[in-house]
Amino acid sequence: MVRGKIEIKRIENSTNRQVTYSKRRKGLFKKANELAILCDAKVSIIMHSNTGKLHEYISPSTTTKQLFDEYQKTLKIDLWSSHYEIMQENLRKLKEINNKLRHEISIAGSLIRLKLTRKRQGMQNKYTEVSYINL
Repeated sequence: MVRGKIEIKRIENSTNRQVTYSKRRKGLFKKANELAILCDAKVSIIMHSNTGKLHEYISPSTTTKQLFDEYQKTLKIDLWSSHYEIMQENLRKLKEINNKLRHEISIAGSLIRLKLTRKRQGMQNKYTEVSYINL
């Protein structure tokens, strides 16, 4: 039985599109598995469907991280450096905010202690005045 050729364009019917995606994804993962087994290839496939679901295949002999590390090494690029630099900058800003908040808390604590001390001194002065009057 010969299969007919289909025109490669977006499938408008969402149900048909989802069914086709599911079938083709399974076929792609099957071929990736065969390639990994027959040729000892390291294969990693990551897919997001239009519904937001994540689907992935990774060869049994490797991990996604190992594959990405080999990819970076081969191309002599660093995929993570820009992300790392952004995270470092965010961490620096958060530490700065943390230090400011700690300083404000310290000042607020000092003010509270000062107010309590003055309040106690004021009460002691009133008691002293009352005791002089009673004499």
